[in-house]
Amino acid sequence: MSSHNYNPASANDPRQPSASKSFLAPMVSPQDVPVDYSGFVAVILGVAGVMFRYKLCSWLALIFCAQSLSNMRNMENDLKQISMASMFAIMGLVTNYLGPARPASQS
Repeated sequence: MSSHNYNPASANDPRQPSASKSFLAPMVSPQDVPVDYSGFVAVILGVAGVMFRYKLCSWLALIFCAQSLSNMRNMENDLKQISMASMFAIMGLVTNYLGPARPASQS
């Protein structure tokens, strides 16, 4: 059986395709946009990765940058924050993997 058979109930369908309207997202001012927490976390983790030389913080900052980039709402402000966070994350990874080795701790 096919699901495309004639159904007499569909002849009495009250919906009107000509009256339907497509969804338009409401315009929101840049001041009313919610805070991008993933971008903020990316900046904090990127700075921690650079200052304390934690590889995990730098990798997590890069992941949070990607998440923030995929959920970006305000192009101008969010792009500045994401670019700063990604620079900290990349700088942390470069200094961790290509920088000078840490001196051995004195025990």
